[in-house]
Amino acid sequence: MTDIPAKTRQIAPLRTPTDLGADATRDIAAALTTLLADVFALYLKTKNFHWHLSGPHFRDYHLMLDEQGDQIFAMTDDIAERARKVGGTTLRSIGHIARLQRIADNDAEYVTAQDMLAELAQDNQQLTAALRSTHAVCDEYNDVATASVLENWIDETERRTWFLYECTRSNH
Repeated sequence: MTDIPAKTRQIAPLRTPTDLGADATRDIAAALTTLLADVFALYLKTKNFHWHLSGPHFRDYHLMLDEQGDQIFAMTDDIAERARKVGGTTLRSIGHIARLQRIADNDAEYVTAQDMLAELAQDNQQLTAALRSTHAVCDEYNDVATASVLENWIDETERRTWFLYECTRSNH
């Protein structure tokens, strides 16, 4: 430590240099942090359903949800780091996630495979809307770097929605 008395020491704020401006930093970081809470909620729900899946298509669905969970989790660090790169902060706890998430949890004891897939398809559609909304905030401030990565995640999320939807279609 240093010889400076504790009461005179100050912790430097977590400010990353950026040319985006204070309003952009505040708004983009807030949008990304809320988005990150949704991504963590969707990740955990996807893994919940992966772990508790049952039925005749168990292997196929189990593997698909595992792959989708990995893809969703891969977004988390990049989202948090974008918030920091633009000069803001991001999530600090599970409680913080719970306060911000817009994707609902599912704590049911049993959910059919078809209901799991349909719910995840809806949740991925909801995430696509959140990604687009965050993109709009980035567009407002000309944050092309964040907008660019959001576009890739929109494509990935739409693909997950498509796969989940196709798995819920009946043969009629």
